[in-house]
Amino acid sequence: MPSYILKRLLAMIPTLFGVVTLSFLVTQFVPGGPIEQIMLELQGGGAQSEAAATGPGSYDASSGISPQQIDALRQQYGFDKPLGQRYLEMLAKYARLDLGMSHFHQERVRDLLLSRLPVSLSLALWTVLIAYLVSIPLGIAKAVHAGSRFDLATSLVVIVGYSIPGFVMGILLLLLFGGGVLPPLFPLRGLTSDDWETLSLAGKLLDYLWHMALPVASMAVGSFAIATMLTKNTFMDEFRRQYVLTARAKGLSSNAVLYRHVLRNAMLPLVTGFSNVFVALLFSGSLLIETMFSLNGVGLLSFEAIMRRDYPVVLGSIYLFTIVGLLIKLAVDIGYTFIDPRIKFDALEG
Repeated sequence: MPSYILKRLLAMIPTLFGVVTLSFLVTQFVPGGPIEQIMLELQGGGAQSEAAATGPGSYDASSGISPQQIDALRQQYGFDKPLGQRYLEMLAKYARLDLGMSHFHQERVRDLLLSRLPVSLSLALWTVLIAYLVSIPLGIAKAVHAGSRFDLATSLVVIVGYSIPGFVMGILLLLLFGGGVLPPLFPLRGLTSDDWETLSLAGKLLDYLWHMALPVASMAVGSFAIATMLTKNTFMDEFRRQYVLTARAKGLSSNAVLYRHVLRNAMLPLVTGFSNVFVALLFSGSLLIETMFSLNGVGLLSFEAIMRRDYPVVLGSIYLFTIVGLLIKLAVDIGYTFIDPRIKFDALEG
């Protein structure tokens, strides 16, 4: 097992290298950039951006931007160096987990991402947890009653839910429960209330769950279909296997066959699906949902960085998401051995 884990960790290096290289090239050749963004903000009279870019008292927004100031900005953010040199310097820093400085937040990107990561992780974890708590029992019931009216009706419901994008569901929930149709039952934005620090421990937990209800519901509805249909199809495949027919021939009840024999064998595809759903929610789902509900996570930070051309934050976010995704897939693969003892990584090492 240790040597297998080491091999998997070493195999992550080429993946990270490819992702970082491709992301770097894309950011270098897309229209616009941080210098142009700063120039636009300065021309618009943004005092905060002005101070960050040129220092206090050194620029009058009404007089335009001089070539000397543009050269100073390029030198400040490293754009005066050749492309190859910037790329090699970035690789050297990333190897040390130094993700650079944010152009606009004036903070270390690593510290920014680590401070926002718990919000994104909790959002994805709650979504997957709720989706699986609903989808696994529902999928088992659909497999047991395959072809019935219950199966057809629930299939229609989950397919309709899957067809609604998460951000559309978020808008509908905001209109319905945020004061648009009904009296405001849930908060519209943020992760906690203003008086959160004064609440008791139980009050803080309830306030947190209250704020997470709509964002999690927005993301979970679309996840039900994948997990439900995967569960149903997996269990139906297991029902056709010889060991199930043998167990039934011995006189075991349907529940005994289902929970003693079929459940464990059907869990492997579900565990694989867990990692895929979680990574997808963490990568793409949180971006729109965090922006819509003003949740201060990595998704919202990445969206702001893309809009402001804050390339160190954009590249750092992609780098972090890739590492988290690869580690989750490794953890899921290791979890296979606890679900199915027949899987031995020692055999793969030989």
